[in-house]
Amino acid sequence: MNAKDRIVVLGAGGGIGRALADHAEALGAEVIRLSRPDTDVKDMEDEARFARAADAAGDGLSHVIVASGLLHHGQSGPERDWRQIDPAWMLENFRVNSVLPALAAKHFLPRLRRDAPSVFAVLTARVGSIADNRLGGWYSYRMSKAAANQLVRTAAIELRRKNPEAITIALHPGTVDTGLSGPFQRNLRPGQLMTAGDSAARLWQVMEGLTPADSGGFRAWDGETIAW
Repeated sequence: MNAKDRIVVLGAGGGIGRALADHAEALGAEVIRLSRPDTDVKDMEDEARFARAADAAGDGLSHVIVASGLLHHGQSGPERDWRQIDPAWMLENFRVNSVLPALAAKHFLPRLRRDAPSVFAVLTARVGSIADNRLGGWYSYRMSKAAANQLVRTAAIELRRKNPEAITIALHPGTVDTGLSGPFQRNLRPGQLMTAGDSAARLWQVMEGLTPADSGGFRAWDGETIAW
């Protein structure tokens, strides 16, 4: 990352998104921060919002990071068993965790630079891994994050033809001390919870080490490859 890099962070109003943007700015990069109401999850069917944001950002972007996400809201949250599955809550999870990244991909992938490697990253979650699922539950969140992982994998195949130097990657930020994880922190092991700043710094290290051969992959904050 250097002063010539132009970076877009969607979800820059959240804990991890803000930390990712702050870290890049501290290293001298130009950062375009997008958050509600720029990409309001309640109005994201209004695709014109994404088109306007991408037009304003322009071409030649070095990084586009989708850092928005939904785990709980009001009285709704992860399901403990299948009896708690609610269609409306499940659809809301897909809207935020899957459709929003897909719209971001549609409008920002064509804006990635072509004269050097670039990165389109989506913050998903380890619980979106089908192979790693050992506890069950959390149906809506797991399913929507698995869909976001498939988006990254599929976009990488098309991007390989259209912009071979560009990279798409799904990133697991770890368990971070933000409002997203707040209701679930009491069960964590000592040392498992990271600050947003620590997570952001590690995620940037991972992104800086990627090559086009890594495109379409799924990585954790510590660089570990996560099984699909």
